[in-house]
Amino acid sequence: MDSIGDFLTRIRNASMASHRVLEVPSSKLKKEIVKVLFDKGYILNYKFEEEDSKHPSIKIALKYNNFNKKNSITSLERISKPGLRKYVHFEKLPRVLSGLGIAVMSTSKGVMTDKEARTLKIGGEVLCYVY
Repeated sequence: MDSIGDFLTRIRNASMASHRVLEVPSSKLKKEIVKVLFDKGYILNYKFEEEDSKHPSIKIALKYNNFNKKNSITSLERISKPGLRKYVHFEKLPRVLSGLGIAVMSTSKGVMTDKEARTLKIGGEVLCYVY
């Protein structure tokens, strides 16, 4: 089972149903993806629930526009899948919507956006596109 794909689908479904808060199972990679989404302004807030050591989770507060009640995340697209990983060199990093969106990447320096990887001149695995 693709845990990152499931994570992105849960966020996509919660935003389509206009939920304010979403709770998903936790992992190290999911925590890093949530931090990137928060830093770039795609989610309102997040909280790591570590009290129950058997089932840690992440609570995510989704961000909506006050004017027309639309979600700030228009699309979440999984790129690298367990059956077909997508690795890119830093010279061929993707540009999402001509720079308006972000590509979340897993690199040797941690999880970051395509813009950060481009400035550090490192490539890696393209996890997803967010716009």
